Amino acid sequence: MNRRWARIRAVQALFQVEMTGVHWQEALQFALDEHEESDEYLLRVLPGIVEHKTSIDARIEEQLEHWTMERLNNVDVAVLRLAVYELLHYDEIPPHVTLNEAINTAKAFGEDEAGKFVNGVLSNVLKGYAEEVGENNDSEHH
Repeated sequence: MNRRWARIRAVQALFQVEMTGVHWQEALQFALDEHEESDEYLLRVLPGIVEHKTSIDARIEEQLEHWTMERLNNVDVAVLRLAVYELLHYDEIPPHVTLNEAINTAKAFGEDEAGKFVNGVLSNVLKGYAEEVGENNDSEHH
């Protein structure tokens, strides 16, 4: 399974976890097609997101202007949680790749404005994180 499909499956599983409260492993089984198998990426990000959910949500919430997490579309929340986890805990993926993939996923699942919204929130999360660690993580890639 390529990384783009793995991200889609991760968003589907995260959505299921949020909506039904099932364990991430069970949600992943629901998200996978009949002949698909989980991969290393999914087995790393899903438990990581569940483990760090409180701090991930706090990062997202810090960037919401006039909104709360509860008011957000559940698909957007899943996309944002996955992307914030990648930005903060998955160094092997360049930040610009994470942002582009999250924007594309939000557009595919959400409304027209979802991509712009996700881009705005994640850009601010990345900027804040870069300031915290004293470097601009994206500067190497330009």
